[in-house]
Amino acid sequence: MKVAAFSFSMRKSSKPELILGIRNLAGLEACYRYADAVYFSTDLLSLRARAKEITLENLEEFVKEVRARGLRAYLAVNSTVKEERLGEASRVVEAAAKAGVDALIAWDPAVILRARKAGVRVHISTQANVTNHETAEFYRGLGAERIVLSRELSLKEVKEIKEHTEVEIEAFVHGAMCMAVSGRCHLSAYVLGRSGNCGECTQPCRWEWELHGENGIVAESRGKYLLSAKDLCMVEHVPELIEAGISAFKVEGRLRDPGYLEVVSRCYREAIDAYAEGNYTPERAGAWKEELASVYNRGFSTGFYFGVPGLEGFSPERDMNASEKKRRAAGVVENYYPRQQAAAIRLLEEGIAVGDEILIEGSTTYLKQQVRSLRKGGFELERAEMGDEVGLAVDGAVRKNDRVFII
Repeated sequence: MKVAAFSFSMRKSSKPELILGIRNLAGLEACYRYADAVYFSTDLLSLRARAKEITLENLEEFVKEVRARGLRAYLAVNSTVKEERLGEASRVVEAAAKAGVDALIAWDPAVILRARKAGVRVHISTQANVTNHETAEFYRGLGAERIVLSRELSLKEVKEIKEHTEVEIEAFVHGAMCMAVSGRCHLSAYVLGRSGNCGECTQPCRWEWELHGENGIVAESRGKYLLSAKDLCMVEHVPELIEAGISAFKVEGRLRDPGYLEVVSRCYREAIDAYAEGNYTPERAGAWKEELASVYNRGFSTGFYFGVPGLEGFSPERDMNASEKKRRAAGVVENYYPRQQAAAIRLLEEGIAVGDEILIEGSTTYLKQQVRSLRKGGFELERAEMGDEVGLAVDGAVRKNDRVFII
């Protein structure tokens, strides 16, 4: 699909807010140096039901950690709210107000009305599927300060909406795309009885499928992953997005690992800053895209921004992760000794050597470093083998049961 060339004349424009989706403190630690804000959910009324580490009980403390790093905190309350879950909606909004979140990301009027009553700002979720300025104005009339537009809009349509409304516009710039209209897929519920609209999507669109004709013959196709959409990647089009008047860039990925969050947040931070400083170039954008391809992805596309995607928007011949660079599990932390700045690690899957780049990760830990020193039985080692328990010099705090990866 041909994309019109964009003039890189740097007209003055304020920087959009960069928002990363996270699920725990490790994700926050990975991206806070680059993001302006983070969005997350609790264990209730979220489209990411597996992200259960933030609860109503620890929400206030989590928001404090976000604020301590200079970021804004947005709480997603975006699943379907059935009659029996109205009580949960009240509890979540009350907890959000007490924690002092900067805004709720919501679409259900039951949640919006509760947020207004509690004095909590509201950003309208992409689940509302806002595709025109009159709908944006409708939600502004309900008190919404920002609209997360539908992912099925072209850049031209985004511009037209922004020209006719004063409400802030937020748009997705990177991450997974849904093969159905965003968030309205019933395939998971139909196949396994687990509703994607209630946060339990099993992603059957990422499975291997066969195409059968009416006569029972299996049709030849271009691959097995017939429903798997490529990930959105707009790092090569940051100028166009800013010029369209988009106030906030949103990165999907509340279930992605912290290493992914670090790379993606840094690349988009550099791209946004480069545009503002007048030194954004296609060559630099290409380099950022290569780096983004080094972490989890399903192949890249520009989604609907430059027209309705055809086959080029799908990845039928690839499994879930198209990245050629994958981290390898090595072991687990058995103990941490803060005075010695060392950890005892057990190498369960693979050995490590001095000079290796490693990542130590847990629900509250994200530490990337080089192996500087290994010790066993009082002796220095150049290499430790699978099955060994060794002392490792660490550059920061780690915790028992954190995982050790070679990267």
